[in-house]
Order: sequence, then structure tokens, then C-alpha cells
Amino acid sequence: MKKLMLVPLLLAIVALGAFAAGSTEAAPAAAPVEKVLTQEELIAAAKAEGKVVVYSITSRISGAAAEFEKKYGIKVEASNLKDGELIEKVTREVGGNIQGADFVICQDSGRVYGQLIAPGYLVNYVPPSMASVIPPEYLNPLNFQLINKVFIFNSEKTQQPVIQNVWEATEPQWKGLIQFKDPKAEGVNANFLTMITSPEWATKLEKAYEARYNKKLVLTTKNAGYEWIKMFFKNGLVLGNSDTTISENIGIKGQPKTTFGLFVYSKTRYDATKNLALLPMTEVVPFSGFIYPAFIMMTKNAKNTHAAKLFIEYLLTAEGF
Repeated sequence: MKKLMLVPLLLAIVALGAFAAGSTEAAPAAAPVEKVLTQEELIAAAKAEGKVVVYSITSRISGAAAEFEKKYGIKVEASNLKDGELIEKVTREVGGNIQGADFVICQDSGRVYGQLIAPGYLVNYVPPSMASVIPPEYLNPLNFQLINKVFIFNSEKTQQPVIQNVWEATEPQWKGLIQFKDPKAEGVNANFLTMITSPEWATKLEKAYEARYNKKLVLTTKNAGYEWIKMFFKNGLVLGNSDTTISENIGIKGQPKTTFGLFVYSKTRYDATKNLALLPMTEVVPFSGFIYPAFIMMTKNAKNTHAAKLFIEYLLTAEGF
């Protein structure tokens, strides 16, 4: 499955969310059982419906929607929403039996499970053509892709990584030069911060501190995870509301000082399209970033079920990506 192969292999990964690391939570309900259609029958039924409505946390849905429309002649109504907005909108609409999205691409595992899957607002659908292609652990709920956020720097002055240890991000030379999406605006960033306060990652951070400074970390908080967060934020951390904007701020050429941020790895594609200078740092101790899943699921009250199924299948192919 192409979308699951996008994670740089050198990353020290922080696995997030209820489903990202083998949850024991109850699996989502499956989409209602219907007559199994051939591919030709599915396409015909989808064309008869004529349109499909999707809410997505990624803006890249618009490009795929345009290609899907050209291929099948089926109108796509796509809305790009922030993760919290999407969860609240689906909760209101499906909970109130109001017609809205036929399917969604969503993130923030904990909230998705608690607010959308547990109440039955989202149901799982795996295209038959993908059931044997996608690894079993990504089938229920169906993973659309794994998204990675990485430390990325402005590479105009140097192409060598500008930090080797995350504690460097707390040092005076980087004051005011680091950007990060506000965790109050995006649940996955808050999840990341929570994860590094776990005993496992706090221990790794403590060892990284000792490796950097050759001395023990003196705590003013509960553990090394909380300590790093405190020092990271106090070092003039610039909080943004969009990873796209942050990537542009970091990558713009002609800056007097090198800057870096922690944001979505795929934004490095803007190097060519927006004339930016961006390179990832993939060997930072003890982590270079974090990874989290985005799910693709149908709504319980989907109206255009066949068009939704066809578009979901399309999005999971190399052509749809």
C-alpha cells in the first residue's frame, strides 16, 4: 500500500493514538452488508448516484477529486477541515441525522474513536480489491495513510542537519527560530507532547540530555519529557496554525538566520513548487519527529454509498494518490 511506505526509514518513531500501536479497543462497526457488486456494477451504481461528499483533513483531496471526476464523471463535493472541526461537524450531522459527508478522512485517534467510532457515527469499509494488499493491522479502522512530522530546516546556507539532539532546540542560539503548529489547534501535536512524557520516552530524553551535556538532568518538573516541553516552549517557540504556513516561513530564501520547525514531511515538496529551501533531519536523538494515522471511513448515514466506496477505492490506488 503506497501511502504506508512514505515514512523515512531513519526516523525514530513516536507511535500515536488508540489504533497506531495495536489497541485493544473494540473495532469499528462494518458498513452495512450489501449485495457484492462486480467492479462494473459498482461503477454503474456510483454513476447513478452522481456525486459523493467527503470531509478531509488533507488539502490534497482536491487534486484527487478532480481526477476522479474526470475518470468517472461523478461530482465530488470535498471540504478540507481541521481535525477538530471535522470531528465536531460529523458528530452534529450524523448524531442529528443530518445529511452531510458520505465518508471522511480524519485524524487524532483518541477523539476519532471516542467521539465518532464508539457512538457508531463512522463505519468501516475496506474495498475488496485492497483487503489482501493492505497489512491486517491497518484494516480496521482502515488507514488512509501514515503521516509523519519531522524536524525540517532551511537548507539555503547549509545542507547539513543543524541539530543532532532534541535538547539543542532548547538552547539560546535557537531562541525564536523554531516553529511548531499550536497543539491547541491540532490534536496530533498535543498527542505527541503527551507521548514524550511517558516513562519510555522520558527515559530516552534523560539519556539524550546526558549525552549532550555530560551531566545529569536536574528536574523542575515530573520527568525529562515535561522538562523538554517546558524548555522547548520557553525558548521563544513560534506557534502557527498551519503546517503549510510554517513550511513557507521556514523554507523562504534570504533569511538572515537559519530556522527550523517540526511539521509534516510532505511539505518538503514545496521546494520545487514554491522555490523554498527545506531539508529533513532524520537522525536526531532520541527522536526526529513522530508518526500518526489518518483514517478513511464511511459515515453511518451516507447517502451516496456506492460513489463513496468507489472513491475510497480510487484514493487507495497509486493513481488516486
